[in-house]
Amino acid sequence: MTKEKKELNRLQSYYIKTVVPALQKEFGYKNVMEVPKIEKIVLSARLGHEKDNSKSYNLAVEEISTIAGQKAVPAIAKKSVANFKLREGQKIGAKATLRGAHMYEFLDRLISVALPRVRDFQGLNKTSFDHRGNYSFGIQEQIIFPEIVYDKIEKIRGFDIIFVTTAKTDAEALALLSFMGLPFKNKK
Repeated sequence: MTKEKKELNRLQSYYIKTVVPALQKEFGYKNVMEVPKIEKIVLSARLGHEKDNSKSYNLAVEEISTIAGQKAVPAIAKKSVANFKLREGQKIGAKATLRGAHMYEFLDRLISVALPRVRDFQGLNKTSFDHRGNYSFGIQEQIIFPEIVYDKIEKIRGFDIIFVTTAKTDAEALALLSFMGLPFKNKK
């Protein structure tokens, strides 16, 4: 049995060869293991309006799965809320967690193809960090991804993208994501 060497994604090799040394220089990390990295990317869609229409809900989950490149998991209500006509156990959303090669492949598509297709795109907001080194932003239209066939969509839906990093501060996470190629706005 021979072990095949896994081929690294373009963005993954860029992280190892370029981003790690740049972060070590900027923040003075002595060990390579101290350098922050992206642990996972989570795509999350709230589908509360589609909770009563199973066909529409299934189409939305299928779109998230297509964008992520893997099957999306349904998000289920944990308790009933009468004001929202919500019952415990009802499907109210979908999410897909990307790690490893799938994560880097999605990030590459997001940076190089999807974000440039956003109408009037000015850059991502630098204030959307959670003070623990994680970053999130929303996409308003799923059609910016080339995998989505415009003629087959039922309606325009948005979803959230969450970057979970090992960075301890927001400044480290901002530097990491900036070096990886996420286009942030210049102003603070």
